[in-house]
Amino acid sequence: MIRAEHLVKRYGATLAVDDVSFAVERNQIVGFLGPNGAGKSTVLKMLSTWLPPTSGRAVVAGCDVARDPMGVRAALGYLPEHNALYDGMRVLDFLRFMARARGLSGALARTRLDWVIDACNLVPVQHKRVQECSKGFRQRIGLAASLVHDPEVILLDEPTHGLDPLQVVAFRDFLRSLSKDRAILFSSHILSEVAAICERVLIIQGGRLLTDTRVETLEARAKAEGQDLERVVLDIVRKGAQSTNRVEVAR
Repeated sequence: MIRAEHLVKRYGATLAVDDVSFAVERNQIVGFLGPNGAGKSTVLKMLSTWLPPTSGRAVVAGCDVARDPMGVRAALGYLPEHNALYDGMRVLDFLRFMARARGLSGALARTRLDWVIDACNLVPVQHKRVQECSKGFRQRIGLAASLVHDPEVILLDEPTHGLDPLQVVAFRDFLRSLSKDRAILFSSHILSEVAAICERVLIIQGGRLLTDTRVETLEARAKAEGQDLERVVLDIVRKGAQSTNRVEVAR
C-alpha cells in the first residue's frame, strides 16, 4: 500500500531526507519514530504529494506520487502536524465542505459525516465554530476531515498532539479499529505511543532511516541488555547522529 524507494529530499545544500526506503502493507500500523527535526514530516509530505522528492520514488495505493498525484490523494487520508482548518466555519459545515471536496454527495456523504462525527467524538462541538474549539477538539476535527472519504491509506503526523491522556488511549483503540484493510503510518517522537500500538517501527535520525524492525525485537534487545526500551531506542538514535556530518536537518 505504501512504498518508499530511495527517497531523497534536498533544500539547497541541506539534505533533509537521505535514501529512505520502506514499505507498509494493508492491515499494518507502522510507527515512524524520531526526534524533532529528524525528517519524519518531510517523508510524509512527499508521500502525500505535498512535496516532490528530489530523487527516488514513492507509491501509495498503487499510484506513483509524481506521475499520479490525484490518484494518491483520492486514496489517502492525511493529517499533517499543523492541520489547516477554517476557523470561522462551524464544525459540521467544515466537514460537509471536506466531504464535497472529496466528491461525496447525497446519502453517502450523510453516512460518512455521521460516522466521522461519532467516531471522532465531535457531537458536543459539531455546531460550534472551529475557532471556539479546544486544541484537542481541533485535532479530532482534522482527523475527521482526513477520514471522511474512507481512505485506504492513512498518514498521521503527531496525531495525539493536544490530546489529554484519556483521549490518547481512546485514539489508540480507534486507530486499531481503522487498521483493518488499511495501511497506516503515523509519526511521533514519543516512544510509548509507538510501542503501545505498533508491531513495527521505523526509526529515523538526520534524514536517514536507522532501523526498520519489530517492536518485540527491540524489547527483546532491551531485556537482553538489561535496559529499558527507551534506552535502546536512544542508543540507536545517538549512534545514528554520530555517523552523520550534517549539522542542520529540515523537518
